[in-house]
Amino acid sequence: MEVRDMDPDVFKAMLHFMYTDTLPPEIMEEEGKKKEGVEMAQGLLAAAHRYKLERLKLMCEAMLLKRVDVDTVASSLVVAELHGCRVLKAACEEFIARPGNVKAVMKTEGFQKIKASCPYVLVEFAFKQLA
Repeated sequence: MEVRDMDPDVFKAMLHFMYTDTLPPEIMEEEGKKKEGVEMAQGLLAAAHRYKLERLKLMCEAMLLKRVDVDTVASSLVVAELHGCRVLKAACEEFIARPGNVKAVMKTEGFQKIKASCPYVLVEFAFKQLA
């Protein structure tokens, strides 16, 4: 059986969780590898959602909540929206809404990806800010 639409490293991390009930070492923040850890956590959260591994999903969401910053917030917002993570979504929206953060976030690669792939997330966020 071939698993499609999943990075092999994410699949390996998911199997690690299934056999050990722990997050794999790759997802833990290492000096200089924060971006890779966030990307792994986002991919693992998506896999957990897909395969209904709720504990793994909650663990990934908790990890991403600790790593919300200008560089990660846009991609984490999309992941939260796509996979029903209300707490993460609210934290991302709150972070973006802080004074000065909107302009900084708009300059990131993640924001450009949102504009291209999930513009409705931006529209929803804008309407919330206007309300």
